[in-house]
Amino acid sequence: MSAVTQGELLRTLPFARRYARALTGSQQRGDALVAQALRAGLPPDAPGPIALFAGVSRLVPDSPGEHITAKQRQLLLLTALEDLSVTDAALAVGLPVREAHQMLDSARNALLAVAATDIMVIEDEPIIAMDIRQLVENCGHNVVGIASGEAEAVAMARELKPGLILADVNLGPGGDGISAVQRILKEQDMPVIFVTAYPERLLTAEHLEPAFIISKPFEPVALAIATYQAVSGGLTLD
Repeated sequence: MSAVTQGELLRTLPFARRYARALTGSQQRGDALVAQALRAGLPPDAPGPIALFAGVSRLVPDSPGEHITAKQRQLLLLTALEDLSVTDAALAVGLPVREAHQMLDSARNALLAVAATDIMVIEDEPIIAMDIRQLVENCGHNVVGIASGEAEAVAMARELKPGLILADVNLGPGGDGISAVQRILKEQDMPVIFVTAYPERLLTAEHLEPAFIISKPFEPVALAIATYQAVSGGLTLD
């Protein structure tokens, strides 16, 4: 059993849940994977802050994918979404560091070959919205619309029917991003990525929570892998 302390476990738990959800593409499957890791016991070779990520990662067998393998998805999510070093990510998935570097390089290149997706952005700050548009387009996707408020977002999604929504949580006077998405999903079924400076507020386990959450500020590769996971539906573990 890893020598992880209770404090380390509690601090890591919300982010391990975010990682597992992004990996599987589902809140339910991701949380079940974290619970399974805790029941199985955490790897003894992983230090406290990495132990839960390692426990989750090592339950997932490597498998080929259309563009990237399961291990490559794990490495990308751990480094880009959870901000682990390559050394720590390699330890979490049980790979030598040199091999992890090579797999990450090839995975980043493979993401550039992914077919473009039509994305609608919900963001109330014009400058941030422009930055997000540029990041999305640099990842090879197409921004079909930018909504600054809840009502506008609902109407825009109804008209444009995007392939994915990238939504800020706090829309200021324009309303609430989570509420906007809930209204949209009552009419259409599409993947959603939430962007927030406070991801822990969406990882309380007190209510229905999103599967994909990116922390502000984020790097292009974080958006690229989150978009890929959202569109592809994540890993199937059955």
